[in-house]
Amino acid sequence: MSFTAQELELMNRQLPVWVEASKVRSAYGKTASYIPELAKAPQHALGIHMIDTSGQAVSAGDCGLAFTMQSISKVFTLILALMDNGEEAVFQKVGMEPTGDNFNSMLKLELVRPGIPFNPLINAGAIAISSLIHGRNSAEKSSRILAFFQSLASNDTLTYDMDVYKSESDTANLNRSMAYLLKDNGVLEGQVEDVLDVYFRHCSVQVTCSDLARMALVLANNGTDPVTGVSLIPRRYVQIAKTFMITCGMYNASGEFAIQVGLPAKSGVSGGILTMVPGRLGIGVIGPALNSKGNSIAGVHLLETLSRELDWSLF
Repeated sequence: MSFTAQELELMNRQLPVWVEASKVRSAYGKTASYIPELAKAPQHALGIHMIDTSGQAVSAGDCGLAFTMQSISKVFTLILALMDNGEEAVFQKVGMEPTGDNFNSMLKLELVRPGIPFNPLINAGAIAISSLIHGRNSAEKSSRILAFFQSLASNDTLTYDMDVYKSESDTANLNRSMAYLLKDNGVLEGQVEDVLDVYFRHCSVQVTCSDLARMALVLANNGTDPVTGVSLIPRRYVQIAKTFMITCGMYNASGEFAIQVGLPAKSGVSGGILTMVPGRLGIGVIGPALNSKGNSIAGVHLLETLSRELDWSLF
């Protein structure tokens, strides 16, 4: 379903205003300094790109800004792991529940038996998922992931931001600790450093808002690219991914986002947000200044405004 005439008329008039009003919120956030390269992002940037099932697009703000996917990539590595292994094998390694903890917490890996990550969208879960991607070595696994992302974004130029990759790898003490604990618990398959290399690389894939929007559009259309008509993901795996996005996609602010925005979404600490109006639109947002939960402070406000003004909430 395409943008309605009323939506287009309102957005053409109001979208730049809504972006500028939301951008004010960035002054109250901070870029992700624990990965030093991410701290260099322009704090006050805010951009959005939306595309409908007919291929018609609307954008505003700093939508051409390049950034890395970070945790947004976890949605798509989960899908690829499901395609490689099936549901039963994947959910022996990760659970299906929200944690209520920070995305990089390892607390419940020790406290709650059987010691598997609560879900695939927290760091521990995504590291476990990275170990399930098929390939003879980390390079082949990473190559398959990148090719999958390229097909979903309809952009074969997607590649890694190697500065972010190196920065992430060099400062990943907590992620390494989690990975070695997962290995000790019998959750992680393969060599720890090889798995971490796959994880750091898919987090470091560089995109723009239009790439995210196109990837989101495939999910919104139940796994088929409506522009090309090509089926890219089995419908069942899209259903699983979208459910995780509702329950876990915005870290431990997912419940609040579900109430205030009411759309499946996944954020990343680069300030990106991928979301969608199922059956209708794919949406990509960038706003590098983060709130205390690790979500784009201006991006969340902009999506709250859009959902309220255009009645997009699913609930």
